[in-house]
Amino acid sequence: MARFLISKHFTFIQKLPLMFSQHNAVFIRSNLCLYSSSSKDKSIPPSSKGFLKIYTKTGDGGMTSTFTGERRAKDDNIFQALGAVDELASCIGLAREFGLENGHPYTDHLQRIQCILQDVNACIATPYSSAREAHLKKTEFDSGHVEEVEEWIDSYTDHLPPLENFILPGGGKASSSLHVARTVCRRAERAIVPIVREQQINPETLKYVNRLSDLLFTLARYAAKLDGRKETVYIRPGKK
Repeated sequence: MARFLISKHFTFIQKLPLMFSQHNAVFIRSNLCLYSSSSKDKSIPPSSKGFLKIYTKTGDGGMTSTFTGERRAKDDNIFQALGAVDELASCIGLAREFGLENGHPYTDHLQRIQCILQDVNACIATPYSSAREAHLKKTEFDSGHVEEVEEWIDSYTDHLPPLENFILPGGGKASSSLHVARTVCRRAERAIVPIVREQQINPETLKYVNRLSDLLFTLARYAAKLDGRKETVYIRPGKK
């Protein structure tokens, strides 16, 4: 399944032109990082002709491009959202590594989520105000992803005790890393809100990220249970 997901999404990325270098090139046609042939460090192999370099220098002035080719400031709402979602995908990658170390069964789901977040960013990078039909066709977002996450939430919740108190983040490394991902997910959601409000992107992307934070909370609880860690609940200071 993992091989299929990687193949599917790499094929999608290959269809996209080199658009911008925001956050270490969210979209890049090549999956190779090659070094400059002008490097003085002879231990670094020279780049080969025909391959893209990781740096473009086109954003040195604080401007960069969307998928549609529109130039915007790097602190524009579009790129704030792209950066937040990129950070979220990185946090989920870390959580997945902790899950793999402990043999947890949800790690394939986390990898799929990372792939889908690339699709979310493709939508964000294609604002309606400058998009043509060809752009929109390449960056469609499947609303079925939301239903999939809801099914996962229900499935994992069946293995958990009822939620009766506020839970403090913790419960081991796997659980804690999922809590961190959850909070970053909420920030990514807040970054997407103004873009959806301006009717610039598919609102299903916002719905997906909103639901994803609920899944990450559920998985954090599930990871703590798998690791035999007791959930730490909120107790009002001064009470015993």
